[in-house]
Amino acid sequence: MTIGINALAAFKQPRTGVEEYTYQLIKRLIKLDETRKHYFLLYAGGQNSLDFNLPDNFKIRQLKWPLPMWTQVRLARELSLRQPDALFIPVHVLPLIHPKNSVVTIHGLEYEYYPEMYPVRHLRYLRWSTKYALKHARKIIAVSESTKKDLVELYGGNPEKIEVVYHGINEGILPLGRDLSRPKGRTPHLIFIGRLETKKNIHGLIRAFNLLKEKYKIPHKLVLVGPRGYGYESFKFQVSSFKFKNDIIEAGYVSEQEKWALFKNADVFVFPSFYEGFGLPILEAQTAGAPVVASNVSSMPEIAGEGAILIDPKNIEDMAEGIYKVISDEKLKRDLIEKGYENIKRFSWQKCAEETLKILLENDNK
Repeated sequence: MTIGINALAAFKQPRTGVEEYTYQLIKRLIKLDETRKHYFLLYAGGQNSLDFNLPDNFKIRQLKWPLPMWTQVRLARELSLRQPDALFIPVHVLPLIHPKNSVVTIHGLEYEYYPEMYPVRHLRYLRWSTKYALKHARKIIAVSESTKKDLVELYGGNPEKIEVVYHGINEGILPLGRDLSRPKGRTPHLIFIGRLETKKNIHGLIRAFNLLKEKYKIPHKLVLVGPRGYGYESFKFQVSSFKFKNDIIEAGYVSEQEKWALFKNADVFVFPSFYEGFGLPILEAQTAGAPVVASNVSSMPEIAGEGAILIDPKNIEDMAEGIYKVISDEKLKRDLIEKGYENIKRFSWQKCAEETLKILLENDNK
């Protein structure tokens, strides 16, 4: 059986959500025994290498074309000439020309909750492509029960056609366990990791941090890690007016090593997003032993399990109180860390790859 994969995202640097998903999935697929019985074509946009070795049954097919319409023009053209037995699309958009046995992963419907963040033309395309995939793909993979629920309720998707397959975590990055004692002289910090944009509720986080400084006189810095996104300019203006603006550090992109160091040394990881299709940073924080405070909406309670304090992202006082509970209660902090370690056992990229391959091979086994 020949399986084609839209691997474009796996080659991008730096990798964020869907890029990391595609990269890790390919990396883990090559390790599965069942995979060796099949031939895989990795469709890429001119790139010719990954930072891990591919076995002989995995080949990169370079399809050079400008990015905006790469899927619907260049990939579709390739599929009109040579169709694999199965096609896996890990990034939402199913080409107009595709084999009957096509599987598409949909990571979330944030554009329905925050349409103002998207140009009108792009928003129309996202809505059309979601409806098209739901109708024409053999199976849809949703990355959480929350995303599946959205697909059924907002788009009328057939629940029997939608399978939930969770993302994984990078096992072995850090040893489980951390020393909660703070090195002498180190300033304590809270961290947020993600895109600095309206959807992530950066404005609310800044207000909650300001409240914590005013009300509880906490000594902490707030470290914001991630690229700029929609609403960034208003966030910068907001910060400039705050009394404690010098305690807010914008770190931008950081290396993987720096990211894990920030996680591991953080007093609290705060993730007050208004919407997440999955919420991978929650699991990363739990892996590193960082206590988590996260929103109580969309997929976040599902993914965080019992290893997080859940807060109302629209209630600044609730957010501030949730953070302060963790800062001020060492027993609670240790309890959250231990429950986080238990929670991450539910997730692995290897399991994600196994379940995804099983879905791709279902049609072949009938």
